[in-house]
Amino acid sequence: MEPFRRFTAIAAPMDRDNIDTDQIIPARYLMMPRDERYKTYVFRDLRIDPEGREIEGFILNQPAFRDAKIIVARHNFGCGSSREGAVFTLRDAGFRSIIATSFGDIFYNNSFNNGVLPVVLPAEIIDDLHAQLAENPGAEITVDLEAQTVIDPNGTAHPFDIDPHRRHRLLNGLDAVGYTLQFKNDIEEFEAEYQKQVSWH
Repeated sequence: MEPFRRFTAIAAPMDRDNIDTDQIIPARYLMMPRDERYKTYVFRDLRIDPEGREIEGFILNQPAFRDAKIIVARHNFGCGSSREGAVFTLRDAGFRSIIATSFGDIFYNNSFNNGVLPVVLPAEIIDDLHAQLAENPGAEITVDLEAQTVIDPNGTAHPFDIDPHRRHRLLNGLDAVGYTLQFKNDIEEFEAEYQKQVSWH
């Protein structure tokens, strides 16, 4: 997993609550292989109409936000089902951070395992970020995990909290398996000793 330390990108304001995992990736794509097409499924039914045409009003179809890699949402982003594909498609499309007032619990946990940083900020700061992005479409935001700050387009740094263990794993590019493998020697020593004490042969 690619480490996350400091990431600067165009930020797209998604001015809606309760963006659920079916909106992030429709269920019909969940059985598709995770290949080069997977990134194209992100927000598919919000971006593309049934005839295959772009939906003009959707934020990521607007010229200033086509290259956005950070999303500034509202409340309860990633709610709904537990599908990990929601994080897969965001990550494959290049998104590294989602900023919101709150997240669906399972989506929040899945994000850390896939190198996407979910940042929780107070509603008044989210309001201000949306206002700045509306005034200056295409503006960049910096998410600095080492400093635990979000730097807005005006240059103001907003601190955020994060669990120290999750912060450590993201900074070092460790998913759950990668973290566990750091203790490979200890695990092997335990297994060898356990086999001596309790033999099934």
